[in-house]
Amino acid sequence: MTRHSLNYVPYTDKKAVAMDLKKIYQSNTVELAAEALDEFEITWGDKYPAIVKSWRNNWEKVIPFLQFPKQIRKVIYTTNIVESLNSTLRKCVRNRGHFSTEDAIMKVLYLAIRGVSKKWNMPAREWKYALNHFAIMFADRFSEKLAA
Repeated sequence: MTRHSLNYVPYTDKKAVAMDLKKIYQSNTVELAAEALDEFEITWGDKYPAIVKSWRNNWEKVIPFLQFPKQIRKVIYTTNIVESLNSTLRKCVRNRGHFSTEDAIMKVLYLAIRGVSKKWNMPAREWKYALNHFAIMFADRFSEKLAA
């Protein structure tokens, strides 16, 4: 949401808008987040109505995120790993141009994922804290080995 919102903002206002958006998604409760969104609308609504409209339209998708403790929110919303993987996969596909069969592209993608996964040697910060929280919250999704 933040990255999408900042697409509408010129460089001169980016820092100020980003700081006000941060107040929304870093709020401790849904109520505080709603208040921060109202304040954002008062401050920036006339200048950037598309941002306010986007947050209002997607509010029900944003607020479940606020049920998690702050320590693990970053584990949830950090997309650097996903973006890096997508970039690697796009590069592999683009460099080859075309594929004779669907199996050929699947093999290239598999090999790319296997190659990039060798570089993943550090877990995300706060991952252990997040894992503990997820094990309790989503116990039914953990295997017997992990749950025991």
